[in-house]
Amino acid sequence: MKKIKKAIIPAAGLGSRFLPATKAMPKEMLPILDKPTIQYIVEEAVAAGIEDIIIVTGKHKRAIEDHFDTQLELELNLKEKNKIELLKKVEHSTNLANIFYVRQKAPRGLGHAIWTARQFIGDEPFAVLLGDDIVDAEVPAIKQLIDVYETTGKSVIGAKTVSKDDTERYGIIEFSEKHERTYRVENLIEKPQLGTTESQLAIMGRYVLTPEIFKYLEAQEIGTGGEIQLTDSIQKVNTSSGVYAYDFDGNRYDVGDKIGFVKTTLEYALQSEMKEELIIYMKELLNADSKIKLDK
Repeated sequence: MKKIKKAIIPAAGLGSRFLPATKAMPKEMLPILDKPTIQYIVEEAVAAGIEDIIIVTGKHKRAIEDHFDTQLELELNLKEKNKIELLKKVEHSTNLANIFYVRQKAPRGLGHAIWTARQFIGDEPFAVLLGDDIVDAEVPAIKQLIDVYETTGKSVIGAKTVSKDDTERYGIIEFSEKHERTYRVENLIEKPQLGTTESQLAIMGRYVLTPEIFKYLEAQEIGTGGEIQLTDSIQKVNTSSGVYAYDFDGNRYDVGDKIGFVKTTLEYALQSEMKEELIIYMKELLNADSKIKLDK
């Protein structure tokens, strides 16, 4: 069985939910505190033992490449001013991993983004990490999926249980067997209408896939939303070879919409050195006779 050494991070989306901020800046570069969201994703992959990462980008995404590249003028300036801790942070993002880039020329869906990176992957199994999900876990979420792959030899989908009202927002996993946190996939449905499935087990932005997936992505079949859906091709892999889902351990943060992004920023701030100052400020906001009106 081949080891998982490569990962794809799709980052070609338009970021429409964050306009106008994302008109000129990639959504993936929006920071959680002092670090862009995509760096959290890259760090997770590296912590899981991934050696090579390909980021699928689109137009106006050059800032992502610049972030992970060397910035000599900045580094020299920090060194001259003896700002060593800041210098270490800047150099850290440069030296994280072997990062490559390929451009998705049109936003045709997640399945198409993965297919765009096929030559980089070749005939190896690989990981996929979506940028809308940051996972804080003792063992990296993608490493948990890799462990299941190494046990089963099958593709593995990251999963979490969601409320019934939220099932239409996700790809939903219908399963036939469950053993602890591992599920045997029976069927996959991309964003089902409410009431059309009893399952509340949702796909959560982490995958380990075998190269068989490219055989089905090659067909470029249009699915839900008029896009080429990755879920549809994984279902075909499931029919032919079998697929597992794994309810990974860890706190998952949704940074793909504004309220999720704000909540994530607050939680990370409350885990940082600014915790005490932030709590004092939040209490002041709650108690102040200001324009902020809260329901009692």
